[in-house]
Amino acid sequence: MAPIGSEQVTDKQLDMIGIGNAIVDVLARADDGFLETHAIQKGGMTLIDADRAGLLYSAMGPGIEVSGGSVANSTAGFAALGGRSGFIGKVKDDQLGQVFAHDIRATGVEFKTSMAKDGDPTARCLIMVTPDGQRSMNTYLGATQGLTEADIDPAYIASAEVVYLEGYLWDPVEAKKAFLKAMRVAHEAGTKVALSLSDSFCVDRYRSEFLDLVDNHVDILFANEDEIKSLYQTKDFDQALQTLGNKVDLAALTRSEKGSVVVKGQEVHVIDPVPVAKVVDATGAGDLYSAGFLYAWARGGDAHQMGRVASHCASEIISHYGARPETDLKAVVADVMAS
Repeated sequence: MAPIGSEQVTDKQLDMIGIGNAIVDVLARADDGFLETHAIQKGGMTLIDADRAGLLYSAMGPGIEVSGGSVANSTAGFAALGGRSGFIGKVKDDQLGQVFAHDIRATGVEFKTSMAKDGDPTARCLIMVTPDGQRSMNTYLGATQGLTEADIDPAYIASAEVVYLEGYLWDPVEAKKAFLKAMRVAHEAGTKVALSLSDSFCVDRYRSEFLDLVDNHVDILFANEDEIKSLYQTKDFDQALQTLGNKVDLAALTRSEKGSVVVKGQEVHVIDPVPVAKVVDATGAGDLYSAGFLYAWARGGDAHQMGRVASHCASEIISHYGARPETDLKAVVADVMAS
């Protein structure tokens, strides 16, 4: 394989802009008994209201509060690799909104979205991490659903090589309009569009719309095994892979301990997982996979290298607590980048 080159010659100011839910993650350790007591679905993501959020927050143990949200995590990982990234997402001008803005900027991500002055409070995701590394997420979406077309600046979108969107934010009508505007502006400006299907429950609710996005609007697709099977309504991964075909320029399909599969045209690359001594916390694994993949893409890597860089990034994240890298990601992927 050819080494991944340095940044390509371009007039774009940013490599990647992410658009998604702006959420403050609150992570705490918990045992299975705590999950049972509070009727928390283990390993899943449950949407909750403000009252439930207050109840769980008061009951959970000491936590770590960091800027989160799927694509927000990806932009932070991208910046940790040395890439130029920005993020668009809505928070309220409240305590957690200030936490989000300060924290994501501290990672090196550009964050310019105006804060809401009224309405729902800033979103938060209460994440219970059990000793087996499973994370159970309880998400109050709050202000993040207030994203509108007015938050999408065409000149800003045009300044990036790729715009990365998350399926989690496909629920609110106004946010959906904002996504479609971003996609349209991106393609008019020669900017690629990447999409994460985010969760199979998102796919189940919006299958026909997601199918249209994949067929007509998306250049780079991210999905896990359950999501891609849900999209094409099959229990067989290989059948889903064949149905996807070359509908997008690139597809990265993660399969947990089986690794991942990267599809580019007629090329299908099976990527082995990078082993870790122990899975401590799976939070952010898919988000950092996407970060590594898009970073290698922006640096001119081939499909196999994109998958390998992505796997190394995901492996680093699951080896410790939380969705922010604790070691130098540049060093983690240095050998892969040079191979």
